[in-house]
Amino acid sequence: MLKVGLTGGIGSGKSEVSKRLAQRGAVVIDADKIAREVVEPGTQGLARVVAAFGEEILRPDGSLDRERLGSIVFADPDKLATLNGIVHPLVGERVAQLQQDAPDDAVVVYDVPLLVENKLAPMYEVVIVVDAADEVRLERLTRVRGMSEQDARARIAAQAGREERLAVADVVIPNEGSLDDLDARVAEVWRRLTG
Repeated sequence: MLKVGLTGGIGSGKSEVSKRLAQRGAVVIDADKIAREVVEPGTQGLARVVAAFGEEILRPDGSLDRERLGSIVFADPDKLATLNGIVHPLVGERVAQLQQDAPDDAVVVYDVPLLVENKLAPMYEVVIVVDAADEVRLERLTRVRGMSEQDARARIAAQAGREERLAVADVVIPNEGSLDDLDARVAEVWRRLTG
């Protein structure tokens, strides 16, 4: 099993690379996606979060109101620690299960947006960084995701800088061109990972 950490700044195209690696046969483990799954309606995770923070964190349909919960926990470090104490072990269990279920010869790609910020590079045998200039990312965030320029700039500034990400990279996938260009680069990286 080859453990690969995949990261890139917001708007870099990391999700597109993750999707293309999965299409080629990688087992992709997306920690953010799992963190959402473990607090879906009907889960033990959501029940525990409601027990800790009250019914007011639920939407009328019974799903978690992430914005309301965020406004509570990000204003209080103790409450954030409580939430992390509930969610992180559940995410860890699910990641361990996915890893255990992967074939011995699998390329397991961990999609980790904050790999650099959380100093996680040593956990992986290969670190792939999807790279694009800040101005390219800014344009994508405003045009494709509909963010205001101010919001997009704030999100870019809140993450590790481009140089910090490139410093931990074993493999860099430049992504400032077309999706066809990206396909070709991902195919080349996949050959290296499986060769």
